[in-house]
Amino acid sequence: MISKGMKLLAVVALPLVVAGCTTAYSGKNAGFMNASLRSGQATGKQTVWIQNQQQAAEARARVKALMAKKTIDAETAVQVALLNNRGLQAAYADLGDSAADAWQTQLSVFPTFSVGLSGIGTPGLEAYRVLEGAIAANIMALATYDRNIRLAETRFRQAQLNAAIATISLAAETRRAWIEAVAAWENVAYLNRAKASADAASELAKEIGEAGSLPKAGQAREHVFYAELTGETAKARLAAKLAKEELVRLMGLSGSDIEFQIPNRLPSLPKALVKRDDIEAEAIHKRMDLQVARLELQATAQSYRLEDATRIVTDIELVGTVEKEREREDDGIVSEISKTAGLEFTIPIFDSGQARLRKGELAYMRAANQLAELAVDVRSQARSAYLSYRSNYDIARHYRNSVLPLRNAIEEQSLLTYNGMITSTFELISDTREKIDSTILAVNAKRDFWLAEANLAPVVYGGSTGSAAAETEVATSEEAPAGGH
Repeated sequence: MISKGMKLLAVVALPLVVAGCTTAYSGKNAGFMNASLRSGQATGKQTVWIQNQQQAAEARARVKALMAKKTIDAETAVQVALLNNRGLQAAYADLGDSAADAWQTQLSVFPTFSVGLSGIGTPGLEAYRVLEGAIAANIMALATYDRNIRLAETRFRQAQLNAAIATISLAAETRRAWIEAVAAWENVAYLNRAKASADAASELAKEIGEAGSLPKAGQAREHVFYAELTGETAKARLAAKLAKEELVRLMGLSGSDIEFQIPNRLPSLPKALVKRDDIEAEAIHKRMDLQVARLELQATAQSYRLEDATRIVTDIELVGTVEKEREREDDGIVSEISKTAGLEFTIPIFDSGQARLRKGELAYMRAANQLAELAVDVRSQARSAYLSYRSNYDIARHYRNSVLPLRNAIEEQSLLTYNGMITSTFELISDTREKIDSTILAVNAKRDFWLAEANLAPVVYGGSTGSAAAETEVATSEEAPAGGH
């Protein structure tokens, strides 16, 4: 038979049992699966949330296997970044914080309790014992529980979307860094060829000048071109090394892992473009930052209704106490149980809540206008991204199909006339230099196309698009960007 004391303890312990139940927010990976699936649609890559040593070791092993390749392509670089970038792991921790907040909100209605046991007398021969228990429940928490839960759920959904956006942003930044690095090293290669041509012209000018057949002005012209090109090549090589370091940082590499190589030239242009005539509608439907803004408007409305419901009484707490006193007498044991209850509350006499209601209205209007502005921006960004994608393809194809073939034809004809002793050596070298300049312009045009292509995913799904979705101007030969080997 269960004693009255055991029943009392069971009542007191009940909140602990209920609070110990698992919730949708209590798992260590709460919300991560949804965020991972969303980001995977845009990147086509896997990501992990590392929370213990075993997971860290597994991710490290995967990175080692991927880096074992001699030359790292763009897809490998992106996958390594998603596995190894610590900033991304920090973003996932924010998701965990949101889940913990929602979990705590779910537990906020459980009452607090206290238990006390006291006695007077020698051990085993107490004159009396007193068992005291108190249970306190916050009435406001009970009254607003459903609204608080809905608000916490909204914030949790926002956190999942933000985690997916962080993943897509890192993937896009890594892809762009790889493109910049490869294009830069391709430019360095062509600058080296131009430098070799200028060196030959400078040496020839020196020999002809010593023979008295070339004035000093002509000699100086060839020497200064070589000197300037040497400086430009050095700048391009430095920029190339720095571009690779940017890629290394995004991939989260250090130590011996940075000793990887990337291709010496960008991939060729695709034979045809992917038609995305509906990219504007697609972006409106899929952009996660737009969904976050919608949820922010929803959360603001939920908070506003919460303020409206609680503006009069700011804090109420119901306190109930139970005391059981046991006395030992010669004739036996006399037990008496007394119960008391009290209501503690605070009423804001001079606070009608109107100021808070006004702040809620302003916050809602702010969120609504920010959502409307973002919707306009998203549509414009989608149009700009696709325009940049198509236009840069046309420009790069123009250099490939028109400019470079003409430069090759000029160089070939110059070589023929040179062999026929019609064209001078300096004219041949000049034509070669101009071909190098056109080739660098073609490389930069191809780079701009691949950068525009890399911006399509983040502009549709959300995430970083660099400085601007359509900001891919054709670079001149003087810009000489750089990449990594």
